[in-house]
Amino acid sequence: MANREPMKVLVVDDEPAMREVLEMRLEAWGYEVLLAGDVPEAERLATTRRPDVVISDVVLPEASGIDLLRSLKAGDAERPVILMTAHGSVDLAVEAMKEGAHDFLTKPIEPETLRATLEELARELAERRAARRLDAALAGGAGMGALVGMSEPMREVYRLIRLVAATDAAVLVVGETGTGKELVARSIHEASRRHEGSFVAVNVAAIPEGLIESELFGHERGAFTGAVTSRAGCFETAAGGTLFLDEVAEMPLSMQPKLLRVLEDGRVRRLGGAREIPCDVRVVAATNRDARQAVADGRLREDLFYRLNVFTIPLPPLRERGDDLLLLAQHFIRQLGRKHGIPVEGLDGEARRLLEAHPWPGNVRELRNVIERAVIVARSGLIGSSHLPAAVREGGGGGERGRIVLPGGVTAAEAEQIVIREALRASGGNKAEAARRLGLDVKTIRNKLKVWGEDGEGG
Repeated sequence: MANREPMKVLVVDDEPAMREVLEMRLEAWGYEVLLAGDVPEAERLATTRRPDVVISDVVLPEASGIDLLRSLKAGDAERPVILMTAHGSVDLAVEAMKEGAHDFLTKPIEPETLRATLEELARELAERRAARRLDAALAGGAGMGALVGMSEPMREVYRLIRLVAATDAAVLVVGETGTGKELVARSIHEASRRHEGSFVAVNVAAIPEGLIESELFGHERGAFTGAVTSRAGCFETAAGGTLFLDEVAEMPLSMQPKLLRVLEDGRVRRLGGAREIPCDVRVVAATNRDARQAVADGRLREDLFYRLNVFTIPLPPLRERGDDLLLLAQHFIRQLGRKHGIPVEGLDGEARRLLEAHPWPGNVRELRNVIERAVIVARSGLIGSSHLPAAVREGGGGGERGRIVLPGGVTAAEAEQIVIREALRASGGNKAEAARRLGLDVKTIRNKLKVWGEDGEGG
């Protein structure tokens, strides 16, 4: 019971001796105790003192413990009520449980049975209180816009966002996959003078090389086979607003000088067109790889890097964000509970421990996916360890920090498929990040997926 707000227990019994015995035991166990000798007094205390748990005799003057149970449940359906009687019967116990009793005990009460029941209720109460504290923090604005978290690394991110949002400078957001780089870009947009304009996000790595110029700059009718109409590109669509270029270090080298020219001139020419179109666009780019290393490796042009890297915002991985983990988990519990219509309240102690022990190679995106699954499995109440996926329950990290165990007798082709699929799982399905982890070109990942009969065009 140490370091925990004491649970308040209301004891209802018309026998003074029984009330006194229970009062002494409960106080010795560390609980705050309220006493009532009949239903009217119990109802008054339930309203004015709001006990966390009620222990009531079934046989009371004027009205029964079952009547009290119905009355208490009408006022607070979540408050646990434990009924006790010296005349136990199966029928009475069944009726009590149907009416919503938490437990039904027969007198004389076995102290250890009662103590174990109350300790379990105290743990649940502490976990619900922890969830409510997180809810209060979220309601009080524990973050910036759609970004959630109040750790020191995230406070620094918010400071940088506020600084750069007041300007039109190009921004490069750097962070591991799943850390929320697009949310940072949206926050910059929403805090800037361009907030009434469009925010357009495009994942450069997800666009086939042959289509990327048309996607970014647009095309005129007849520019290529299948171009039956003219189409504006992302730069035109984002005019007056912000264009977010995700995974910019994965852009084909042939396309990089064309992007650089548009960034410097503020004009685009559609594929197959002769006219240059002015585009007043603020560009925020992002990469999950070391951009300077990409320059050194010849994958990213140095002049384009410097044009994009006017202002850098490093985004911390989830494992470095401390208490933000549980704040984010509670945020997703509420958000996804509303989405699916499922009244989950929070996490129990073991689930919290497992989440805190997990390395989160997929960062916030992985956490969101884990919580969504847990909400659907739990259905109500608190998320427990059994509602979490095996990778979290068993302490498997995946990614750089995990190991892949290959079954005996697999062929080289089968091993290749297992390794690539595991890298995709650990990176939240992000093909560019999976390729980086494996030291492959993202095209190799896409081509392998096509061979296996899967979509190879996504990110």
